[in-house]
Amino acid sequence: MTVARCLAEIAEIGRDAERGGYSRHLFDGSDAPLRDWFRRSAQSLGLVVEEDGDANLWAWWGMPQPGEAAHVIATGSHLDSVPGGGAFDGPLGVASAFEAVAQLRSDGFVPVRPIAVCAFAEEEGSRFGLPCLGTRLLTGAADAASVLARTDAAGATLAQAWRDSGRDVTRIGPDLERVGRIAAFVELHVEQGRDLEDRGTPVSTASAIIPHGRWRLEITGEGNHAGTTTMDLRADPVVAFAGAVLAVRDVARSRMPGARGTIGRAQFVPGGTNVIASRVVAWMDLRALADADVHEQFALTIERIRAAVEAEGCTLDVHEESFTPRVDFDAELTATIAAALEPEFGPVPSIPTGAGHDAGILAAHVPTAMIFVRNPTGVSHAPAEAARDEDCEAGARALATTLRALAGSA
Repeated sequence: MTVARCLAEIAEIGRDAERGGYSRHLFDGSDAPLRDWFRRSAQSLGLVVEEDGDANLWAWWGMPQPGEAAHVIATGSHLDSVPGGGAFDGPLGVASAFEAVAQLRSDGFVPVRPIAVCAFAEEEGSRFGLPCLGTRLLTGAADAASVLARTDAAGATLAQAWRDSGRDVTRIGPDLERVGRIAAFVELHVEQGRDLEDRGTPVSTASAIIPHGRWRLEITGEGNHAGTTTMDLRADPVVAFAGAVLAVRDVARSRMPGARGTIGRAQFVPGGTNVIASRVVAWMDLRALADADVHEQFALTIERIRAAVEAEGCTLDVHEESFTPRVDFDAELTATIAAALEPEFGPVPSIPTGAGHDAGILAAHVPTAMIFVRNPTGVSHAPAEAARDEDCEAGARALATTLRALAGSA
């Protein structure tokens, strides 16, 4: 088995004929087949599979015992995607973890510490608006009651979706005993950028995740007839929204190095061709190098958006959906991984990322690190996301080498 063949087994699950790429979301039609694939892959390696109360999957090579000190080495990623996402973001980390375990078993390696392969629920947050849902619930970083009240685009609550999937909502919430067993977590992920392509190296470690926040913007105007309402009598929230899009871009470009600002999703209400909208709901994503930079970026952006909204005679409501602070990965663990990889790969770079990951949530609780696999296109969250087969295999070897180093001694 290779990583490429492993990914080929799920290549038809969740394909999006309209957008291209994949649309795989929590408890949608792709969710159960992906979970079945995880179970089959784990069981073929002799791993014991369980699902925790937060819908995260765990495949164990050596089960930890209750009350034991933290000594589990965990690895993995997620299986969900953004709408129309690529084939590698998330699944590469899970497939590589299975391939790494297969390589270690083939070599006759017997871990001293238990190894867990994980697939965390709803990392992208595409259905219910909260990224890293599974790890936030697992660690207590998100309140279970407020999370269960979240709704998807169709108006279904997470609580209802949870019940409809056959799961018990009373089990949702922190599992600090489980988290406390983990001595180290390593997430392998496709690079989301093309730094490694430019450097000419197939793998790297990660130094940090830059902070980011998500906000929901609601711009309210006056709905009316597109043909009978003259331009001077309009309070058009779509015009105000156009100003909001430009404000997000302009502040990110002009105020601070490394800032990113995006509006990638919006809904026009009621959405008729010959109707002036009464309301626009949009989602804003802001990122920068430091927490304070994101807060400053937000304040400046909202100031400009509010001016554009009021100039059009509309009103603005702003709701924070999530904020993830900057995460600096564990320096000692990262150095251990780099030292283990050097004999095959030479000195590996350590690079920051502007993308959020479950590793970033777990880093507040356990020593955490990441391995990136080269992306020749630099594209992510889109169908053109890529990784060469030979680089995927290099990543799996790098992860196997890392697991050997971490799980081979007490």
